[in-house]
Amino acid sequence: PVMYKDTIQYFESQGAEGLVILGTTGEFPSFSRAERRIIMETAGKNKGKLEILNNPGTPNLPETLEVAKHAVDNGADGFLIIPPFYYNNPGDDGMIKYYSAIFDEIRKLFHLYHIPGTSEAPISHGLLRALKAKYPNVAGIKDSTGNAEGYAAFCKAFPDLNMRTGTSSNLETAFENGMGGILADGNLFTRKCADVYAAYRAGQDWKVPLKKLRDAQAVMRAGGTGGYGPMKYALSQIMGVPQFYQRYPQADVTEEQKTAIRNGLAQVKAMG
Repeated sequence: PVMYKDTIQYFESQGAEGLVILGTTGEFPSFSRAERRIIMETAGKNKGKLEILNNPGTPNLPETLEVAKHAVDNGADGFLIIPPFYYNNPGDDGMIKYYSAIFDEIRKLFHLYHIPGTSEAPISHGLLRALKAKYPNVAGIKDSTGNAEGYAAFCKAFPDLNMRTGTSSNLETAFENGMGGILADGNLFTRKCADVYAAYRAGQDWKVPLKKLRDAQAVMRAGGTGGYGPMKYALSQIMGVPQFYQRYPQADVTEEQKTAIRNGLAQVKAMG
């Protein structure tokens, strides 16, 4: 909890406006419910001015409701909720009933988590349309597919919701449609991400800070530093704290990757 508190405060100091607690990068399936409660309690107590979105998703409705209710009691401002996973492509009828059972009990803002590459349960237009018609607390989605055409179609179909992009590759489309984003890139490049949003809101040329963000991303990718272990090692290096570790089955960062990460971070720092 102490290191997690420090990490939350670091993100706020770097310009973050909100955090997803126990999202994909947060490796939520790798934690027990007891651990998830501790994580959410720590976030709630130390969120400062940050907006906290909790992902309460599990493969079943009772546990998802249990996690969500606990999050409400411990400072969650809203939710980013992944579909129940394991049963692939369950169809809209079952998904509508699943989400409705949650929305009937919890009156917080909800974003549906569209990440079919891992959940194997996509958020369809029909599902979103049906839930939006019944529940005013449906705020939008996070689209982590990176699919340009699919994301643009979401923005066009639901202009009155916040169809957040989960990938920086779709930021142009997001801004052109007045939408937001929740980016994993913010874990390492918090200030650079914040600069993009600040420029957009100020009516300035946001493509200049966006290029700086993408240049930094390219440097880190060139070193073969993908994966949760390398990402968390990189964050610990940026913060100047003892190494953060991923959970298995995610792979450990290798010594070669550590060298590449340190070199990449030095290059990014020199770029400004």
